[in-house]
Amino acid sequence: MPTSTAPDENAEGIAPADASATGELDLIEMGELRTVIRRAVFLMVETVLVPTIILYGAMRTVGTVAGLVGVLVWCALTMAARFSLGRGVPSTLLLVVGILVARTAIALACSSVWLYLLQPIAASVLMALVFVGSAALGRPITKRLALDFIHLPERLLTDHRMHRVFMEVALIWGFTRMLDAGLSLNSLLSWGVDAGVLVRGVLSIGLTALSIAGCAYWGWRRVRAIPGTRLQFRS
Repeated sequence: MPTSTAPDENAEGIAPADASATGELDLIEMGELRTVIRRAVFLMVETVLVPTIILYGAMRTVGTVAGLVGVLVWCALTMAARFSLGRGVPSTLLLVVGILVARTAIALACSSVWLYLLQPIAASVLMALVFVGSAALGRPITKRLALDFIHLPERLLTDHRMHRVFMEVALIWGFTRMLDAGLSLNSLLSWGVDAGVLVRGVLSIGLTALSIAGCAYWGWRRVRAIPGTRLQFRS
């Protein structure tokens, strides 16, 4: 006797879980908003804004090599200050600082600020390919990343509407990363290395902030449209 497939199951086998049909409420719990924003701002200042100011100021005064050394010193002081104050170092900060130290060390070894600036551009292109590619394959990486920051009810993990939200957010983030790479490369070629350092730092902060806000707004808007689903920030 042939088995039947549930009528609301999509072609990928991901069945929507409409909580409104059972009278239950799917609550998506997120982190405390002010804490999330404060950590994001501190991370941007520590790993993008201050290193950019150090490198740009040194290039205009004492030279590129001194600027790259200054960036490494800043990274060391940041880590030392956190450990001495007993604040601990978040894994995200460790990862970002590790990447910053690696690209600075490579640029310093080759005495080339171009390598310092081209590495994040290449990283943005790679990130864009990963996010867009994961969405094209129907396995958006945003779903896995989201679970590190929010509590998602098990039922929503198999909901095709939630799956589509993750795919859309992955495409948006991938597009903004490609835009970031294009604008950064254009600023380097058009205005030279000195201006490129400053523009890259400011552009990276501004575009990343807008990208996060855009992805958050789109995701919030699309998730709220799913019946029986509510988002809530922890107090």
